Amino acid sequence: MLSRRNIRVKVMQTLYSLESANNELVKNELDKILDLNLDHIRKLLSYLVYHLIEIARFAEKDALHKANRHLPSSRDLKVNIKIAGNEIIWSLMENESFNKAIDEYKIKYLINEEMIQKSYSKLILTEVYNDYVREQKRDKKGEKKILEYIFSEFMIESEDFISDVEEKFIHWDDDAETAIMLMNLLLQKPSSFNFNEIVGKEKYQFASELLHSVVEKNDYCLELIKPKLKNWDSERIAALDMILMKMGVCELLYFETIPPKVTINEYIDLAKEYSTPQSGHFINGLLDNIHKELLLENKIHKTNFKNSFLK
Repeated sequence: MLSRRNIRVKVMQTLYSLESANNELVKNELDKILDLNLDHIRKLLSYLVYHLIEIARFAEKDALHKANRHLPSSRDLKVNIKIAGNEIIWSLMENESFNKAIDEYKIKYLINEEMIQKSYSKLILTEVYNDYVREQKRDKKGEKKILEYIFSEFMIESEDFISDVEEKFIHWDDDAETAIMLMNLLLQKPSSFNFNEIVGKEKYQFASELLHSVVEKNDYCLELIKPKLKNWDSERIAALDMILMKMGVCELLYFETIPPKVTINEYIDLAKEYSTPQSGHFINGLLDNIHKELLLENKIHKTNFKNSFLK
């Protein structure tokens, strides 16, 4: 379900960890670090889904609390709990892979109960919510619409929620867009959504091969990059720029299904987003230059790095 861009970001993060640690022990733990970086999205998505469920299910707590008052009013005894029985919510609660993720990450202990209550209190005052509870029948469109509304208005658009989630998930800025996309997919097919297959075998293989190609072909990548730096000292190049250049070179050389133009454009975008304002232009020129040189020398054969003639 993740895009290749998501995968590239996770490989970049893993390589940056290696660069920062600068020791062989970390190099031997590459796949483990990659797994942890990829797992951040699964944990984040699990948290977002559970938070959404808790807002919807708070209707039951609200009804129970008001009914147990010393002298409950007739209004206290008529709290509408329709949303707590939302069919999508129950499909998710019966999803085995979701429950496994909840237990694995101990998501229940991350939930801010006060924030859940505040969100619910605001929700029940909205026209969208009251239109939902007034409707006697349940239909898939209505069940999905109310959850999308809660997710958008009381989570993603809430400054308090975003501030809270940023404290709990340090990679929120990197993973937010992907997690939101996955949430939208999940709400369409909650029962069949598999939290264990967010990455997928093909995408994971791409991630692992790209990671190991950069590490194993580091010296060769530098041989190609350094002569193109002109007046730049390679030791003074931003670490992230150097990582992105090596990743780009490895894709040009060893990934036969990815067109060179796609590779170059992807790393320009990543450089603009994650490095300095000038990095996109800098990496564009360097990768384009190396690509042209490799074409002239007939060295782009698009073969897996393990079987490459380049040693």
